[in-house]
Amino acid sequence: MEEDTDFRIRFSSLCFITDHVGFHGTIKSSPSDFVVTEIDEQGQLVNKATNELIGKVLPEPNNFAKKTKVDFQSLSFKEESNQEVSTVTGCSDNQNHQSGSEKEDNDGTSKGKEEQVDVLGNLLDEKTNELLNHFACDIKEKWNSKTELIGSSPEFSLGRILDKNQRAILHSAVRQKFPFLITVGKNSEIVVKPNLEYKELCHLVSEEEAFDFFKYLDAKKENSKFTFKPDTNKDHRKAVHHFVNKKFGNLVETKSFPELNYDAGNPNVVITVRFREKTHKHRKRSLFECRDQKVIYTAFTLRKENLEMFEALGFLAIKLGVIPSDFSYAGLKDKKAITYQAMVVRKVTPERLKNIEKEIEKKRMNVFNIRSVDDSLRLGQLKGNHFDIIIRNLRNQINDSANLRERILEAIENVKVEAVKLFLTPEDLDDPVNKAKKYFLQTEDAKGTLSMMPEFKVRERALLESLHRFGMTEEGCIQAWFSFPHSMRIFYVHAYSSKIWNEAVSYRLATYGSRVVEGDLVCLDEDVDDEHFPNSRVHLVTEEEESANTYAIHRVVLPVLGYNIQYPRNKVGQWYQEVLSKDGLQTCRFKVPTLKLNVPGCYRQILKHPHNVSYQLMEEHDIDVKTEGSHIDEATLSLLISFDLDASCYATVCLREIMKHDF
Repeated sequence: MEEDTDFRIRFSSLCFITDHVGFHGTIKSSPSDFVVTEIDEQGQLVNKATNELIGKVLPEPNNFAKKTKVDFQSLSFKEESNQEVSTVTGCSDNQNHQSGSEKEDNDGTSKGKEEQVDVLGNLLDEKTNELLNHFACDIKEKWNSKTELIGSSPEFSLGRILDKNQRAILHSAVRQKFPFLITVGKNSEIVVKPNLEYKELCHLVSEEEAFDFFKYLDAKKENSKFTFKPDTNKDHRKAVHHFVNKKFGNLVETKSFPELNYDAGNPNVVITVRFREKTHKHRKRSLFECRDQKVIYTAFTLRKENLEMFEALGFLAIKLGVIPSDFSYAGLKDKKAITYQAMVVRKVTPERLKNIEKEIEKKRMNVFNIRSVDDSLRLGQLKGNHFDIIIRNLRNQINDSANLRERILEAIENVKVEAVKLFLTPEDLDDPVNKAKKYFLQTEDAKGTLSMMPEFKVRERALLESLHRFGMTEEGCIQAWFSFPHSMRIFYVHAYSSKIWNEAVSYRLATYGSRVVEGDLVCLDEDVDDEHFPNSRVHLVTEEEESANTYAIHRVVLPVLGYNIQYPRNKVGQWYQEVLSKDGLQTCRFKVPTLKLNVPGCYRQILKHPHNVSYQLMEEHDIDVKTEGSHIDEATLSLLISFDLDASCYATVCLREIMKHDF
């Protein structure tokens, strides 16, 4: 394939399919000129009211994820909820502070403390309990007075506890009541010591935050999170990140999120801590626990204006007290547009989502069609998208003297009946972080790039923080990859696969045109509405079938990269192999356990039709349609065009085919 060594340049752009002249114009003059509405799997526009709207808002769950680490109901002794506590416990006044963990925890705080007191009172004799409180007070007083502990770390023994379950309960009860202490087991004996990590954290954050953080850490509540107080100092936040990850990185993960007005000059940023999923993966649960901990899913329609989707999710996550990966969606939407799309958020009730409706309006977002559902969404779970687009400043192609109105009508009617290649992803040049990205590509300086990257660019900053922490090594790159939520990781894999597919289609059409040739892949089914048809329905065209013109061009498919696809057996198949080789992926099977990558691949038809095409001509300064027979000044014409596209199809490619004009 020596003649095709410049394929990256020659076939990275689109080919025209139809043969009309076209015209020039401007798209996306404002977000309201480009309105995208998702079409769900049932063929309904998601901005329409659904019959499943909640009539009665579900109450917030009172006990979800609120169980402390110990099941106190399993204790063999009688609980005394009003048992008095020795007055020396007054030294641990921090236990009355507001927790930085999820607000839902506050409802059960008093009850939880009574239970912890009961446990200590029932497992320890009165004298030991009193001595434990004195020991705790002594440690706190020395720390508060800045007095260093001389010699080896002081210890206090609670004695031998023969029953294993009671030992576990006692370990947890002590650490919950006194987070500044740790407990150590020695041959059935429980020894209490100062928690030096607690003291170290107190040098970075307030004692209140340290107290609440270690309570949170010991409780290990499923799906819970802890948030430190807002902080404007980047270096200080970095120190907190480093401390938590160094000490507890195998147990929890930390992420930074901008607080409410994150587009301010010097925004507040909060550090959120969550348990890693593997922490609870193998823990056995009773049937009662599993029923109580059923995950809540709330579906809604998101309207956003001139806002990147991941930026919108970051803001919603902060307002709802979750993380961006708790949201699922069927597809991405344009930034410079008004878009409507289906969303599902987990661990948030419909009522809680409704409560933030007013707050998010100032960020050009709205949520509606709010309702409870049983599961999350997956990428590709949609039928397509409906577009309402205004093309302004219409004019003839250079050296074309024909009537502009006739050119427009000719173009639209031609595309209505001809197949158009629509999958190709357009480049988005409206990127506010290009300067920071270019700096990183030139220097590989993760720390310097972090200082340039805006705070609201959550995913870019997460990647850079990992590279800064772990270095520009293979391990650092793996850690940076895992700083993204799973849905985002899959998106980037799909983006690369789509890019290769786009170039392959251009190469295929440039090489063979609309002929179906030997070695092409075709779908055996006439009507295909889905990309996920099996290999058994994909057929390799034979020489005899090419000669007999057995198949039409709309039956031709090309593979999207994955481990479960076959390639064409002609020049296009050779092209795929050369591209993968140039990108260092010639041996990649798209199953990479270290990256948790498992991509089966699929097939797409290379040509698609737009559906339900309609249009109106209007004057640019007046959106009302002119009545028939009225004069229209061609210099001020605008075109309002509406159409539906299947999933994975792009409106700008359709417009390019209509107008014969690059944007």
